[in-house]
Amino acid sequence: MLAVLLLGSLALPAFAGEPAQAARAAAEQWLRDQYATPGSRVVAQAGALDSRLQLAACPVPLSAGLQDGSRLMPRMNVTVRCPAADGWTLRVPVQLQVYRQVLVIGRPLQRGDGVRADDVRSEERDITRLGYGYVSDLAEVEGRTLSRAMVAGSVLTPNALGGRTAVKAGDQVQLVSRLDGIEVRANGVALGNGDSGSRLRVRNGSSGKVVDAMVTAPGEVLAVP
Repeated sequence: MLAVLLLGSLALPAFAGEPAQAARAAAEQWLRDQYATPGSRVVAQAGALDSRLQLAACPVPLSAGLQDGSRLMPRMNVTVRCPAADGWTLRVPVQLQVYRQVLVIGRPLQRGDGVRADDVRSEERDITRLGYGYVSDLAEVEGRTLSRAMVAGSVLTPNALGGRTAVKAGDQVQLVSRLDGIEVRANGVALGNGDSGSRLRVRNGSSGKVVDAMVTAPGEVLAVP
């Protein structure tokens, strides 16, 4: 899932050369170090700074960080400081891309469908542009159903996953029918997967008739018109 990152400051070695360029390099390196994880790829490119800046060379290592509450975004403002007694502070804009493997829907799925391993594939995406988060681990989708329909090629997000599947295809279920206050129960076989509130087809164990039903609880469905 995409979390809010509260980032403090981190000391970085002083860079040789013009102080403003050293600040740009420090901002880029800090972001690369901050978001580098196994299997990820980080691209950071600092923007141009005001050419009128007059900064003294920093005699001690620079420090860098983000304001508390900053979210991972394609454009980040990194605060770079020279922590010497007569030092300076500079905000450096940086274009950021963080590529990680995320799960992508491989075929159209409907609300209430279970998500299986063959329904998704892993692709490298820039997570700075995934404002609704992402799912990267198949273990997170095991037994889960979708809370909304998704098209092929879309990134699987945490809020698209509903609860665990209450009924699975092939399960023996109680098929409940209600009419004019009368309730009739029969054994049935689920022909699809579904979480509570989702619709699926059920075969009546007595008549063999296939009906539409809504999952009301684990192992129980309600026949719908």
